[in-house]
Amino acid sequence: MTEALTERLAAIVGASQVSTDPDVLGGRSVDYTGRYRGHAAVLVRPGSAEEVAAVLTACRDAGVSVTVQGGRTSLVAGTVPEHDDVLLSTERLREIDEVDTVERRVHVGAGVTLAEVQRAATAAGLVFGVDLAARDSATVGGMASTNAGGLRTVCYGNMGEQVLGLDVVLPDGSVVHRHSQVRSDNTGYDLASLFVGAEGTLGVITGLDLRLHPTPRQRVTAICGYADLDALIATARLFRDMDGIAALELIDARASALTAEHAGVAAPVEGAWKLLIELAGDTDLTDRLAEALSEADLCGEPAVGIDGAAQQRLWQVREAVADVLGVYGPPLKFDVSLPLSSITAFAAESAELVAEHAPDAIPVLFGHVGEGNLHLNIVRCTLSGEREHALYTAMMALIDRHDGNVSSEHGVGTRKREYVSMSRTDADIAAMRAVKAAFDPTGYLNPAVLFG
Repeated sequence: MTEALTERLAAIVGASQVSTDPDVLGGRSVDYTGRYRGHAAVLVRPGSAEEVAAVLTACRDAGVSVTVQGGRTSLVAGTVPEHDDVLLSTERLREIDEVDTVERRVHVGAGVTLAEVQRAATAAGLVFGVDLAARDSATVGGMASTNAGGLRTVCYGNMGEQVLGLDVVLPDGSVVHRHSQVRSDNTGYDLASLFVGAEGTLGVITGLDLRLHPTPRQRVTAICGYADLDALIATARLFRDMDGIAALELIDARASALTAEHAGVAAPVEGAWKLLIELAGDTDLTDRLAEALSEADLCGEPAVGIDGAAQQRLWQVREAVADVLGVYGPPLKFDVSLPLSSITAFAAESAELVAEHAPDAIPVLFGHVGEGNLHLNIVRCTLSGEREHALYTAMMALIDRHDGNVSSEHGVGTRKREYVSMSRTDADIAAMRAVKAAFDPTGYLNPAVLFG
């Protein structure tokens, strides 16, 4: 990193928005889990799409790599720099336009957090379709870049299904505004979809038009306990295609034990496996819930919440899991998508694999079972270096053997790039590389992500 480039960046965004402080850069070069660290030379915080374009042009001309950062909640080291990069933060892109309640949409900056979008939607009598545990820090630009999923995916779909338009700065410094006020628009390539899930390798998202949804008048939430995982999967299969399904969340016994011990949140039902079910709609769905559960093989009666306070208490059983995962240090995380028919075997075999590689570790399984999207967290995992890599590779191979996808909603980042071939053919990867080369011939933008 040359002093001349740092001065040029300061001239673009202002000296106060550029930092070379080692402590600042050190804090920005570690991933959300705390397991992976990188190296950066300077942090720059542009305040507009035009400033982003000027920053990218300056870095490209200087031959310097750029890593884009939003809320830095990536769980696959997607924002960890590897080349003494310039860190380009979108945190100052924070505008929120007035909600269009007629068309049910809102335009926001990429640095706006999920929680802020949710509050704006709620104030307008609407709801935003994606929800994550990291809602207070995850930014919508990063969520679009990784096509984030979350707690409501079974109802509303992933982040890509909420994106109606984008402002994107391309690696050559040009700015693309892909917007349309009509719901059906087939004029040319669907460029917005190209950048959703690209993990910042093709351009920097600076603004988004987001779809909002009507707020359901009625909700009913339940937690059911099961002694047998197959019985839980049978219930999940029944509910996932049901009209009004709003959430389907699996929690294993280890997760329940951790939340009870360290967060004081105990599950209100017995059983080694818990399933949180939520139905939402314009009418009372309690009877539909009861009818669907009447034949389920439960451990006792389900806990049901009809009013908001009771529903919030039940949701805390699921959301508290994220709060306790780091109680023994940074967990080793796996984000996996599996056919429902493979989940029971995977749960057993993954536990055996962890016991083989890290006998003192605790495998915790939970996630969005409606989509087969599970989060396996290896808590109290002290492995590092080659031993950690050996467990990670063995787990990826196990996922592959069960016809799963090595990344469901967290993206590839840097952590999973060597395993992409398990879920994509050589022709797929070659096509993705060709797209990357077309947009970014020198490969300076997010160079560590996806391909490495």
